[in-house]
Amino acid sequence: MIIIAGPCVIESKELVFAVAEKLREIANNKEIEFYFKSSFDKANRTSISSFRGPGLKKGCEILNEVKEKFGYKILTDIHESHQAAPVSEVADVLQIPAFLCRQTDLLIAAAKTNAVVNIKKGQFLAPDQMKFSVKKILETRGVTSSGYEAAKENGVWLTERGSTFGYGNLVVDMRSLMIMREFAPVIFDATHSVQMPGGLNGKSGGDSRFVPILARAAAATGCTDGFFYETHINPCEALCDGPNMLNLDELYKTINETIKIKDVLKYEKWL
Repeated sequence: MIIIAGPCVIESKELVFAVAEKLREIANNKEIEFYFKSSFDKANRTSISSFRGPGLKKGCEILNEVKEKFGYKILTDIHESHQAAPVSEVADVLQIPAFLCRQTDLLIAAAKTNAVVNIKKGQFLAPDQMKFSVKKILETRGVTSSGYEAAKENGVWLTERGSTFGYGNLVVDMRSLMIMREFAPVIFDATHSVQMPGGLNGKSGGDSRFVPILARAAAATGCTDGFFYETHINPCEALCDGPNMLNLDELYKTINETIKIKDVLKYEKWL
């Protein structure tokens, strides 16, 4: 099972290393393929005064230090085409933000690297529309076949992170996991799925109480290849997305629960 975890944004080297240290047990679990996640820039914040991070150069330096010290694979976002090549020198996975999931030039630039490309489903898109984003990556990489196996073999993932529901809220349609898994391996982003965009006077709100519930539900569908969780030493003090992040104790508990659910599904299938 793929697990992607880390703080939403690189607030400081000290915070990133503190969280990375606390994630060793997850990374060492043989049932888990672990990726450390943090963003060097949050370019799509609601307010111009929102904290964005240290930027590409400094951020990649910090992520590379995490990679060297802990041996973790790295996942981080890119927002512009020119970022793909330099970021891929550090990151094993380039993540395409949900708002940018249809940006052709960005997808092509990511596809031209050797990194896995994780495309987040836009909050505004039906899940079946994500097949076109996957196709942009595959065709750029010279792949004429399509479907789950083609995407898996050629490094393309899709991530569900909820759909816009009215104003300032998201809901998760669990059917989307099965639909998107026809096109590529599927990650469930449990923390952004409880986000309330712009819900805190220009900052994103959320309700992390629902993260474990949605994670368990997604695991029970049997259609997930992994899970994405943002976590923090103290979410209440986080500079970005604190209301929907899990503290580390809750993260461990939630991951253990999803592993147990997936083990039950494996057992039932074997029977």
